[in-house]
Amino acid sequence: MDYDVIDASISPTGNLDILSKSEVSQLLDSSQGGLYQMLRRCSLAVLNSGGFLDDGQELLERYKSFQISLVQNERGIRLALKDAPAVAFVDGRIIRGINEHLFAVLRDIIYVSNEIGGNPRFRLNTPEGITDAVFHILRNANILRPAAQPHQPDPNLVVCWGGHSIPRNEYDYSKVVGYQMGLRGLDICTGCGPGAMKGPMKGAAIGHAKQRIASGRYLGITEPGIIAAESPNPIVNELVIMPDIEKRLEAFVRTGHAIVVFPGGAGTAEEILYLLGILLHPDNAEIPLPLIFTGPERSADYFRQIHRFIGQTLGAAAQARYQIVIDDPDQVARLAVEGIGQVRKFRERREDAYYFNWLLKIAPEFQQPFAPTHENMRGLALHRGQPPHQLAANLRRAFSGIVAGNVKEAGIRAVAQHGHFEIRGEAAIMEPMDELLKSFVAQQRMKLAGKDYVPCYRVVR
Repeated sequence: MDYDVIDASISPTGNLDILSKSEVSQLLDSSQGGLYQMLRRCSLAVLNSGGFLDDGQELLERYKSFQISLVQNERGIRLALKDAPAVAFVDGRIIRGINEHLFAVLRDIIYVSNEIGGNPRFRLNTPEGITDAVFHILRNANILRPAAQPHQPDPNLVVCWGGHSIPRNEYDYSKVVGYQMGLRGLDICTGCGPGAMKGPMKGAAIGHAKQRIASGRYLGITEPGIIAAESPNPIVNELVIMPDIEKRLEAFVRTGHAIVVFPGGAGTAEEILYLLGILLHPDNAEIPLPLIFTGPERSADYFRQIHRFIGQTLGAAAQARYQIVIDDPDQVARLAVEGIGQVRKFRERREDAYYFNWLLKIAPEFQQPFAPTHENMRGLALHRGQPPHQLAANLRRAFSGIVAGNVKEAGIRAVAQHGHFEIRGEAAIMEPMDELLKSFVAQQRMKLAGKDYVPCYRVVR
């Protein structure tokens, strides 16, 4: 099938309009260690904003003739696009928001390559060094805003997690929750994609408009491996590309003041396990971070299954760290406001920044990148003879591997070449995990609606 494409030359509208010759060479280097393929993948995902694909490999195949190059002239740089998705243009002109996102991609890829990777200043083999790198990437993208700056008074950023493949009633519910939060002056941060990542932003935009809040923030945090499957939705007005999933997750919990979780699939389970694992660490016992699970009445069974799985694997202490609210958007928004008030008081008392949660302890097992190879997936320690926060870290890695096999180009390729990922462990852990995964498949939470799901994993008890 042929898809509409267009050639164009794009001028920057973001905060990056000049590059050195060496930076241009890096970005156009198509060798294995070069940056061109990453730039091409991320740019194509941005240009596909609003599209209906959740398969990175399929997107690259659909637009396999797409090319991007940089042109330097007397006024700075321009991007030359060849065979770009026509959906990103109106009457031959690129949509402004997509233009901004393209240069956000350029900004973050260059910054991470030149200032973070290989820089001895950032000790990426230590927890402190990784957190410092996350901070600098966010600061470079102008995401971190002290309270002294205009239009950024008190803590008010709610991170919303949830699936990209959700039914219409769940999407509509996420919009109403976002609307109620927007009416209360709360800003929204998500993984930037469709579904439960788009709904809260869309609802909050209406709430902000009604309250005449012109400075509403709709922050999208993504990473190169997932962006093709979760192209930035049109509401996102700030985009940052973190180097990997672990730094993306850390960026969420360092910048957010409350977290609301909508129904989702393996990716949402990964996010839940990541956060619960951090909150279960003894050093974080007193740190407030409101966590609310919510969905419409028809999603009540989904959260019962999640709650049961958490109880069977991580125990009652983990269950005590969140609240479940069914079919009550007003209550979700009120709880978020109340919880953020507690966060504010705690940070004032401890003299911690509003804009970055420095006090939160994140152990190395939640920070070091996990490569979802077949060997690494088989070798995960999934048993009860370890502290709950360490078990949560390994469960998180298992779900991360499933996400990779479902939608990430490298993961899809690995499964096609070597077969299913094998997930092995103690029966008391494997049985509830298998039950939860089967429920995700039955509810079509692994792929976009209308597409058959072929499992990329096999649970071995």
